[in-house]
Amino acid sequence: MTEPTPRAPLAERALAQRVLAVPPSGIRRFFDIAATMQNVISLGVGEPDFDTPREIIEAGVESLREGRTHYTSNYGTIELRRALSDHLFRLYGVRYNPANEILITVGASEAVDLALRATCDPGDEVILHEPSYVAYVPAVVFAGGTVVHVPTRFEDDFALDPAVVEAAITPKTKGLFLGYPANPTGAVLTDAQQDALADIARRHDLIVYSDEIYDRLVYGDYRHRAFSSLPGMFERTILMGGFSKAYAMTGWRVGWLCAPAHLLEGIVKIHQYGIMSAPSVAQDAALVAITGGEAAVETMRAEYDRRRRLLVDGLNRLGLATFEPLGAFYAFPNITSTGLTSDEFVERLIQEEAVACVPGTAFGPSGEGHVRMCYATSYEKLEEALGRIERFLGRLKAERAS
Repeated sequence: MTEPTPRAPLAERALAQRVLAVPPSGIRRFFDIAATMQNVISLGVGEPDFDTPREIIEAGVESLREGRTHYTSNYGTIELRRALSDHLFRLYGVRYNPANEILITVGASEAVDLALRATCDPGDEVILHEPSYVAYVPAVVFAGGTVVHVPTRFEDDFALDPAVVEAAITPKTKGLFLGYPANPTGAVLTDAQQDALADIARRHDLIVYSDEIYDRLVYGDYRHRAFSSLPGMFERTILMGGFSKAYAMTGWRVGWLCAPAHLLEGIVKIHQYGIMSAPSVAQDAALVAITGGEAAVETMRAEYDRRRRLLVDGLNRLGLATFEPLGAFYAFPNITSTGLTSDEFVERLIQEEAVACVPGTAFGPSGEGHVRMCYATSYEKLEEALGRIERFLGRLKAERAS
């Protein structure tokens, strides 16, 4: 009998290197701490505190009662795809063919994963602004690609500088990943910045991956534009979004991906073999959301706006410099005045005052010196949180003076 070739034990080699290369989420540790404590005010979870609107829930219940519990088309129900096509055209003037340019996914997270896995070959580079949502880098790595980070800065309201993007392009660059309105900063892109990025993508023949999950949650005079609606961008943009944030449907797990037919044909292959179809009941509920949920969206958006003003003004009053976020539901205060690192600030704040937030470093190196605070919690809790933060900052000041 031939002796087996010597090699490392299975426990040391079972996991793929690309998995080992990705660290656990930088958010998780602080949630675990919060779970062991009483009376915690969480500004950490990026989830609406609203329940799904009643009419959307009832649509899901009726779907169950009617026995709509079977697979749908891999692409999703045609009714939801038609409604989404109309919705995007009405809002942004971009029209997708429901038959072969729209895919209903298991949340926007699946859409991001599909877009990258379908288009990235080993060695392909994807330019990504940071700080950015924690799942973007792992999604590129799991797809076999290489992330090229482009930092954004507090001084620029964390908007992406097109000149810095262009300087990062190499012969290996496959695409540009945009997540605006942005998590964790709440930043948005101006029309001029979008136009400049679109020009770069056209001239360098790049794919643009645009995650617009927060498109409906924008404030003040800012008006969102779908990136694929810009001149010459339809054919090279993969547009992604979902129902979780604007319609308070995080647990329903239903999102969408739109792309020209020649791209979607490849993307749907991964979806059909890995998922089959998004949940049928969730799709029926999403149809009611997108066709009749506009009043609920506006009610929630207006309340987020009220909370936004409270938190941003309050943090600035306390001496934690905070730029005005015009999208999503996050503030990203600068905490360098405290003399603490982002991790130290978050750990001490939760231990001493039971207020949970997320260190900026969880979203990339550019996040150091900042923390993410989510204002998708009640106005009253935000008021209480600001009082606790004020007490915490007073204690730090006394420590430095002693």
